[in-house]
Amino acid sequence: MAIITLNNNSLSSVTALPAGVGGKVLQVVQGSTTTTTTLTSQTWTDTTLSASITPSSTSNKIIILVNQMFNIYRPSVADAGGSIRLLRDSTVVYGGDIAYQLYSEAGSANAINFYDYTSLSYLDSPSSTSSLTYKTQQRSYDVEDRTTTQSGSSKSTITLMEIAGWL
Repeated sequence: MAIITLNNNSLSSVTALPAGVGGKVLQVVQGSTTTTTTLTSQTWTDTTLSASITPSSTSNKIIILVNQMFNIYRPSVADAGGSIRLLRDSTVVYGGDIAYQLYSEAGSANAINFYDYTSLSYLDSPSSTSSLTYKTQQRSYDVEDRTTTQSGSSKSTITLMEIAGWL
């Protein structure tokens, strides 16, 4: 294990990390939306939540934090499901492995109507210095399920943080 000595006297005065040390937050970008997106399809569809960032080095990482309003509804039975996934440009980087990532069951009820904020977090290694757009997509589990993001124009956010990589 290497011991790294910082020349500054306190952590509050650290302005740069020694060569070979990563972890410093270099930039933060946030996107938000209140646009309601509703679908009854099993096809992945954009939710209007996105943000773009341009990393300054190919060794840097991007932390993605998503807080998205998600509603699942089915009028005739007591269970319903749907899913949200995260993309970098057109590449899926997180989620969407199962069609019922978000699922609710109400027992003996005749319908289900479930609202909640869904949180996703992911550490991406894009190896790029080009502009990158991160966005979410949604889908319903079954054709009778209805999924809605930003119900009632509620606000959803996506935060991107560029983190200095290890050289």
